[in-house]
Amino acid sequence: GTSLESPLEYFCNEYFTACDKAKQDGADVSPTTASENMMNALQYGMKYGMEDKFTFGVTHKALRGDAENEDGNTVDYYKFGCDFFKPAMDMKKSVLLGEDALKKASKQIEDGENVVFFANHQSEADPQVMSILMENAGFNKEAADMVYVAGHKVTTDTLAIPFSMGRNLICIHSKKHINADPETKPYKSKQNLLAMNGMLKMKKKGGALIWVAPSGGRDRRDLETGEVPIAPFDQKTIDMFRLLGNKSKVPTHFYSVSMVSYDLCPPPDVIEAGTGEQRNVRYVPVGIKISDELDNVGGVESRHLFTEHAFDVCQEGYNDLLEAIKKNEE
Repeated sequence: GTSLESPLEYFCNEYFTACDKAKQDGADVSPTTASENMMNALQYGMKYGMEDKFTFGVTHKALRGDAENEDGNTVDYYKFGCDFFKPAMDMKKSVLLGEDALKKASKQIEDGENVVFFANHQSEADPQVMSILMENAGFNKEAADMVYVAGHKVTTDTLAIPFSMGRNLICIHSKKHINADPETKPYKSKQNLLAMNGMLKMKKKGGALIWVAPSGGRDRRDLETGEVPIAPFDQKTIDMFRLLGNKSKVPTHFYSVSMVSYDLCPPPDVIEAGTGEQRNVRYVPVGIKISDELDNVGGVESRHLFTEHAFDVCQEGYNDLLEAIKKNEE
């Protein structure tokens, strides 16, 4: 068989085990639903991840099954992604903190202003974690409209592609990814410039909600302590978002978003170079906290102050979430 066979089998087993745990815990998930979800994931993955590989533009608008405007597409890939991961989230013990801040951000978007969420990043399912917890609190529209700054992996990995098709994306190559191959470097750098332009356009239009992980990757477990510390925020990424905000001439508001979702799809403890990593899925509680709006501290000379502040606030929120989830588990 193909080299995909064993990772796929592994992924199926993981998913069905998680769904079974959910069912035992009284969640509304039947074996039929679980099988349908998995069939969809595999079918879409084969179709758009291998046979007729879906190519993402530098910006991508979520495919929601609006046939007229989507070239005849009738599948809501956003809903597919949410439906797929929801059974693996222990909703009774999951937490959303900072609902007032979310209300405020929502109002700013409604008023045509821009909002940027600086988040730590813990799992491939983070967009689904955001959506499901936000929908649970009644922020359905904001959840679906959110734009994610996406790296190379989510737009090229066979299984990830259909989930990404259902999201509004700005596709950016990380520095590490650009430097890995000198031959494609000029092309990738050019794509990044186009992505920046796409983002500036979005911000000039106003009313955008953008999620970005300034660390440039997922948080990783510390094998000595077993804890998952959040990865440091990259100064240049944050500077760029502040700069684009200024350039757009539309008010831009910044918030830190803390995410606890590591155990939902824990990555392998050792990072493999290829994208075909083993995929783990666990039935666990998840959490997000939206901070109060970040004060625009630190001018040109002291830019680092803003980044440090954004990170500290994210760290605080992360600890609050871990505590709240722990309480729910007692």
